[in-house]
Amino acid sequence: MSGKLFVIGFGPGSFEHITKRAREALQESDVIIGYSTYVDLIRGLLTDQEIVSTGMTEEVTRAREAVRLAEEEGKKVAVISSGDAGVYGMAGLVYEVLVEKGWTEATGVPIEIVPGISAINSCGAILGAPIMHDACTISLSDHLTPWELIERRIDAAGMADFVIALYNPRSGRRTRQIVEAQRILLQYRSPDTPVGIVKSAYREREHVVITTLAQMLEHDIGMLTTVIIGNTSTFVYDGKMITPRGYQRKYTLSADEQPLKPHQRLRVENEPWSLEATTDTLGSTPAAPAAPAKDRPVMVDTEPAKTAPTSSATAVLEAPPAVTEEAATPKAQPAPFEWAMQALNAINAAKGMATEPSVKAPNRPVSSFQPEMIFEVAISPGVANKKITPQQMMAIAEVAGEKGEIEYTPHHQMILRVPTSNPDHVTGRLRELGLTLSPIGDVLQVKACDFCDGEKKDSIPYAEELAQKLGGKEMPKEMKIGFNGCGMACYRAVQEDIGIVFRKGKFDLFLGAKTVGRNAHSGLQVAEGIPKEEIVPLVERIVTRFKKEAFPNERFHKFFQRVGVIEGYKWREPAKEEIENAACGD
Repeated sequence: MSGKLFVIGFGPGSFEHITKRAREALQESDVIIGYSTYVDLIRGLLTDQEIVSTGMTEEVTRAREAVRLAEEEGKKVAVISSGDAGVYGMAGLVYEVLVEKGWTEATGVPIEIVPGISAINSCGAILGAPIMHDACTISLSDHLTPWELIERRIDAAGMADFVIALYNPRSGRRTRQIVEAQRILLQYRSPDTPVGIVKSAYREREHVVITTLAQMLEHDIGMLTTVIIGNTSTFVYDGKMITPRGYQRKYTLSADEQPLKPHQRLRVENEPWSLEATTDTLGSTPAAPAAPAKDRPVMVDTEPAKTAPTSSATAVLEAPPAVTEEAATPKAQPAPFEWAMQALNAINAAKGMATEPSVKAPNRPVSSFQPEMIFEVAISPGVANKKITPQQMMAIAEVAGEKGEIEYTPHHQMILRVPTSNPDHVTGRLRELGLTLSPIGDVLQVKACDFCDGEKKDSIPYAEELAQKLGGKEMPKEMKIGFNGCGMACYRAVQEDIGIVFRKGKFDLFLGAKTVGRNAHSGLQVAEGIPKEEIVPLVERIVTRFKKEAFPNERFHKFFQRVGVIEGYKWREPAKEEIENAACGD
């Protein structure tokens, strides 16, 4: 069976605004992958498709799972995004995963990007017509983009007078970004600038507010909200945000007779402010080259500028002087801005007014910002060793430096984060001192005890073999193997995803502990007395199946419960404890 990838933008979420092609692609798909909230929005359009839903911030795992299912299992997979999949959606991430795998369009799995209505368009339609001139979108989420870069973009958009649509403006943990955005924009725009706030556009809980830049933070803004900030010409009329298109430079809407006919408006000579209005095109005709600057009509006053203005004072065009031999030599011609200033000077002089000299704003340097690369790695003294020497600690601190970070964890390791583009320099030095380095994230970690400071050493080789073969392997969700060298299990191996306890020369196996939450519980004891030579291959098979069949972000205990049986070991509900109320009533 030939696989295929669909990356579908389903618009704001209402069925009426989902395109025909998006509906067809959903029906053609075998698997639907998406953020759980988005899956719920389109559930009514699905039939018997397999659904893989994950939480927020799991975009990369969704993209990888989609590519895996299409390439390895030949399934037709739909990755869904609200709005348009190519605007802060999943399209780019899916392509990045394909690129990592060496995909080409000619030989790789087919991919189709299905466009949808983005939030800037759907929210703009609800608000009126705020996006009628140059506009930009900026996401305030610094999950995948450094805040310093986002801040520069807000500043540039504010200075350039763009209408701005802010995506992902605020979340439960990320609250300061929208405040900073307001502060930056108030440097360039009036506090009374119109702002539209739209939450859940075209959904049941749609909520719309039109306010001002100064008062925008007084309203509810969250992850389901899009904030549209007008430019300096945006106004509010009868509850609608309207941004003029800018045609007033070309004609007056209230005039019965337009000074320029429609076919004349876009000619360069009628748009002296345009980019094409260069010295090579302005004032020229197809039959003759541009005249020298001194031959052009210029604005002058009919009376000396020092005389008092009268009601009859007017500005007229002086006829060009006769061309002399000296004048025939082409000279540097003034730019359109300079012509405009000459005209303004002449008009003001005719009225007896002084023209303020133009002060050109200094050019701001082009940004050379490069995102800072942060290298992060887990550090431990070894599988069984739990002691870090002073020399090792000093080296870790020196590598971290002033800008680095060292985080203590409850998992027998520290996490080092260092701003560097040369990780080999960091890892080489730490490995020279005997430290064990591991990746972090959704990987497998072997957490062994200290084997009573090495005295109970019979099972250490098996722990080290597991760490060598499985440690650091990428998993659908972080996974931990607890390993204890005696029946005391004092390092709590039974409370990890997979628990291994060495007892009486053999191994006991525990599977499916719930490691977090108020209802956390130990793993199910599924086997006793496993021979030493069988434990490593057995655990490898369990881990391999989890890696292959688990959903992205699915914890091992949920996977065990879903599949029911692993290596012949059956899932069963753990015993529930009865908790008596305290006598004091707490």
